[in-house]
Amino acid sequence: MTLFVIAIILSAALLHAVWNAIVKTAADRTTTLGLVAFGHVLPSAVMIALLPLPNAESFVYILLSTVVHFGYYYMLGRAYQHGDFSVVYPIARGIVPALVGIWAMIFAGEVLPLQAWAGIAVIALGIQLSSWKALRSGVGRTALGFAVGTGVFISIYSLIDGVGVRLSGNTLSYWAWGAFLHIFIAGFIAVRKRETLAALPKRTWALGLAGGLVSMTAYGLVLYAKNFAPLGAVSALRETSVIFAALIGFVFLKEGYWLRRLGSAVLMAGGVALIGLAV
Repeated sequence: MTLFVIAIILSAALLHAVWNAIVKTAADRTTTLGLVAFGHVLPSAVMIALLPLPNAESFVYILLSTVVHFGYYYMLGRAYQHGDFSVVYPIARGIVPALVGIWAMIFAGEVLPLQAWAGIAVIALGIQLSSWKALRSGVGRTALGFAVGTGVFISIYSLIDGVGVRLSGNTLSYWAWGAFLHIFIAGFIAVRKRETLAALPKRTWALGLAGGLVSMTAYGLVLYAKNFAPLGAVSALRETSVIFAALIGFVFLKEGYWLRRLGSAVLMAGGVALIGLAV
């Protein structure tokens, strides 16, 4: 894997941690998630008007990804209702690399070398270390269930989009259509929260829509990288977003202990190196 591709994935990881922090700190997380979804729709509408259609065979993957994203947004919102950002995020993201590696091996025929699996394991260890004290003190059963559910949904749409973007013939078009179909997620939440939306302060609207732009950009970078690297490796590198989330939690949300976060960052860096040298 080239340094350029690694840099793209790590940039996406940082952006992903930022928009998750926006959702976690929101007073009404469900409504904010709806605004994040809507933040995908506006720029993507312009893109699909200008770009050619992706290949027809990729549209079924775009639709499947949209359905799975419904479950992802639901699980994520409920997880943040019941658990701290620094606990929910590592659990949800920590199980993803191994799951994506397994799904990719079964359904896409991608077999990672042993060194790449070692890198995935090191990253997973770093993820758990980043919030070890909070995890050791106990995670509520409800928060744990929703966090694990979030991770499962992430692994499924990661596989779907990894296969779909390769069939699309145009990464930008696939990205734009996938983002535009977030209109159904935004619409569903808008109907459920129609009374709340009218009373939302402008700052909440701005944060939610900004979070959507950040989220869309992050996933576009990941989709691009999936054209050039195995899906399990891309997913593992993307999950270094956990260390960015841990730093955000420590600096801005006053969660956690800096020395442990530093140790987890070193572990994840080692995992990134193992994967980068292996694939």
